[in-house]
Amino acid sequence: MRADAADQARARDAVSAAALLAVDPQTLGGAAIRALAGPVRDQWLALVRGWLPADRPWRRMPLNIADGRLLGGLDLSATLAAGRPIAERGLLAEADGGVLLLAMAERLSAGTVARLSAVLDDGELRLARDGIAATVPARLAVIALDEGIEADEGLAAPLLDRLAFRLELDGLRRLDPEAGGFDAASIAAARARLAQVELPDAVITALTATAGMLGIASLRAVWLATRAARAAAALDGRDRVSEVDGTMAARLVLAPRATRLPSAEPPPESAEPPPPSEQDDSPPADPPPPPPENGPDSDEDAPPIDLDPMLQEVLLAAATAAIPPGLLAQLKAGAQAGKARASGKSGALQKAAARGRPSGSRRGEPRAGQRLALIDTLRAAAPWQRLRRQERLMRGMAATASAPKVLVRREDFHVARLEQRRETTTVFIVDASGSSALNRLAEAKGAIELLLADCYVRRDRVAVIGFRGTTAELLLPPTRSLVRAKRSLAGLPGGGGTPLATALDAAIELADAIRRRGETPGLVLLTDGRANIGRDGKPGRMQAEADASAAAKRLAASGHATLFVDTSPRPQPGAARLAGEMRAVYLPLPFADARALSTAVKAVSPSGRKQG
Repeated sequence: MRADAADQARARDAVSAAALLAVDPQTLGGAAIRALAGPVRDQWLALVRGWLPADRPWRRMPLNIADGRLLGGLDLSATLAAGRPIAERGLLAEADGGVLLLAMAERLSAGTVARLSAVLDDGELRLARDGIAATVPARLAVIALDEGIEADEGLAAPLLDRLAFRLELDGLRRLDPEAGGFDAASIAAARARLAQVELPDAVITALTATAGMLGIASLRAVWLATRAARAAAALDGRDRVSEVDGTMAARLVLAPRATRLPSAEPPPESAEPPPPSEQDDSPPADPPPPPPENGPDSDEDAPPIDLDPMLQEVLLAAATAAIPPGLLAQLKAGAQAGKARASGKSGALQKAAARGRPSGSRRGEPRAGQRLALIDTLRAAAPWQRLRRQERLMRGMAATASAPKVLVRREDFHVARLEQRRETTTVFIVDASGSSALNRLAEAKGAIELLLADCYVRRDRVAVIGFRGTTAELLLPPTRSLVRAKRSLAGLPGGGGTPLATALDAAIELADAIRRRGETPGLVLLTDGRANIGRDGKPGRMQAEADASAAAKRLAASGHATLFVDTSPRPQPGAARLAGEMRAVYLPLPFADARALSTAVKAVSPSGRKQG
């Protein structure tokens, strides 16, 4: 019953978000829809499109769109035919006043995200490429379809921050637009009424306080919430935002952005004074000095804005109730995943001269097996055709049937940039000392086995280094054999000292060798960080910690992407400090079984993240 009620609430919120977006699409920025292709997602898109005016453009942007098609630029065929530069409209300009639909938005490149973010901020596109400089209007809304399956897959943060709504549609059976009383006529009337809707300062203050208590640092989120509240008031036929509108904005805009649950303690302003019997007899303190009159920051005409405790409580309760299940549990892994410096599960990209997939072009002559980028070469030559023909006539070179149709010079040559993916090799460095064996060795083994299976599916290579006693041993050289990997883990005993510095030295040497072979190494260190055996094999915690610190700094200098999984049941500051010295992502997991540990490691591991 609770699951059905939650799904019904999600369905109502999805319909409400579609209606608000149809009322004010450009100001609200758009929506992020996390759902696989299906009838519910298609129904939601049909609702938005049907509620928008018929003359609003609706454009779909493919994943691997070229910059020329996205931004516009030189129309090569028209330019060559006319002999003068002819500009081409890009997809962003075509979507002006309407909606741009992003397919597989979780895989957008960083460059495409940056261009979309700039257009959403400015409402226009500043074009300066291929000899063309122009500013064209591009006021649009973006609907980003996030089809990621893994928990760490998702939209880029800059784009996500600019979209008012974040909706989860997976698991819903259908949407009922009549439940909210929305139709095309009421939404058109709300669109006409929107400019007259007033937004009280008390609602702005309450939304800002709610965002702060939910851990939302972005001011853009508060601004989008106020815009959503105005659209909600217009939908309800009112000219002033009320508590109901603020509640809807808190549910739809602020709740999906929450990074923490609000504190249960009441704010200091609401605390009641102690009874007279509990007050002390000390003389009252001097009253605070009055504020300066007509000071530089004073504003005599502006009335003070006080936080309405009742309104704040209502908005906070509505936002807290609407926080998606499991959202806060994923935030830590997701935040750590964003800090990882590794490339992705298919390996890092390296520049190649003769083979690989195209990745743009650059000026240059096709030498040493490099490929001529014919289209880019023609694009560079096209704007100069009329001048070059006139120059030929001035030199007495008349146009004949054998004369070249397109005059290309050496400075026009462009060669293709090619990139190859390198294989990823994940090196697991497992602490099998007495302290770790007592605490988490069994869970670590189980987690690594799950991760090894995941690496096997992606055809990544894995290696295992175990350390205990006075030595570190390469239990498994880089391999794709799942059977060998499991066998090496099964034979790993526990007990003895913690030669952490020796293990780090061995991991650095192995990672350097992997890099020299043209592969991408990634290190996953599972330990409690309590070194007690030095490089010389002698016990002594002080010397062992100094050696471990030196090895950690050497690892940081090597530049290898590293994940430090603190397997101690009570994480200590020393482990976090050591992770900082090696510039590793620090992941304390005091309470986790093998599957939970595997999920967390995959979220931040260089072999488990997608290419960004």
